[in-house]
Amino acid sequence: MTDSKKRRMSMLDTLANAGTPAATPSMMMTNRALRSARDAVDSHRIWELDPEQIADDRKADRLDLTDIADLRASIESVGQTVPILVRRDPQDPERYLLVYGRRRLEAVRSSERVAKVRAMIAAMDDADAIKAQASENTARRDLSFIERALFAHELLESGFGTQSEVAEVLNVSKSAISMALSVARSVGRDLAYAIGPAHGIGRPRWEALVAELAASDALPEDQIDIALEARRSADPEATDPSVAAFDAVSKALRKAATVPSARVKAVKLGVLTLGGKPAGKIKRTKDGLRLDLTIENEEFARWLEKEAADAIEDLHNRWQQRG
Repeated sequence: MTDSKKRRMSMLDTLANAGTPAATPSMMMTNRALRSARDAVDSHRIWELDPEQIADDRKADRLDLTDIADLRASIESVGQTVPILVRRDPQDPERYLLVYGRRRLEAVRSSERVAKVRAMIAAMDDADAIKAQASENTARRDLSFIERALFAHELLESGFGTQSEVAEVLNVSKSAISMALSVARSVGRDLAYAIGPAHGIGRPRWEALVAELAASDALPEDQIDIALEARRSADPEATDPSVAAFDAVSKALRKAATVPSARVKAVKLGVLTLGGKPAGKIKRTKDGLRLDLTIENEEFARWLEKEAADAIEDLHNRWQQRG
C-alpha cells in the first residue's frame, strides 16, 4: 500500500470513528457514510498487510499447524496465490481479525523472505465471520473427520446457534452433526489433540474407538500418553504420526478391554450411548428394530421426541444414497 493510500485510509478511519455523545443525527449519518466508503475501498482490492497487524481469535478448526513448511516454501518460491480473508477490528481500525487463512498467515509469519501477507478485507460481524470460516472449511478437502467434529462442537458450545443451525452452516444433515458431536464429546478434546487430525480415519473408525473407550476401564490420561509417545516415535516419512497415534490408542484399548474383542463389536452395534456412557439398547424383533433409550435429562427427552422422526427419515435417505 502506498503512503498516499495509507493516509487516505487513515483519514477515513479517523473521520468514521469521530463523534461525541452529543453527535447530531446528521453527524451520525455522515459517520455511517464514511464507514461505508471505507468498506467499499476495502472490498475492491487485495491488500498487502503486516502479519503482526492481524489477530486470530477464531474457533480452532485444525488440530495441527505444524504442516506449514511446504506451504511456506511455495509462497517464498511463487508467491501467495490465494489471499486470506480478514475484517477490521471494531476496537482498533489499524488492526484486523482473521476470518480464514490461518495456515497462509502462519506461513508468512514464519518466513524470513516474505514480509507481507496478501489479504481481502471484508465488512462483517462475529456471526458472519464464523459463517464464512465454516463455509471455507466445508470447501477444504484436507480437514479430517475429527477436526470437523471438534469445530462443530466448538460452534455449538460457544453459543453460535442450535444444532440445526450449525448443521446448516456446515452444509451437512442434522443427523451427521449429531453423530459427529457424539464422537467429539466421547473422545474429548484433550485426547483428540493428542492424537491429531488423523487424515484418512473416518467416522466409522472413530465410532469404533468410542466403543472401545466405553468397553475399557483404561484411564483417559493413559491414552493421551500413548498417543503422544506414538507421535514422537513415528517416522513421518513412512506414516502420518497422527494416524500412528490413533492406531496405538485403539490397539491399547482393545488390549485393555474388559470384554473380548468380539464383544467390542457387539457393544458398538447393540448398546446406545450418550456422552460415551451406555444409555440403552437396540434390538432386532420379528417386526424390525426396537430402540430402548433411558434419558435422564427431561429437556433433551422432549427435544428428541420432536426430532426423532426427522432423524429416522434422514438415516433412511442416507441408506438409499449408499445404494
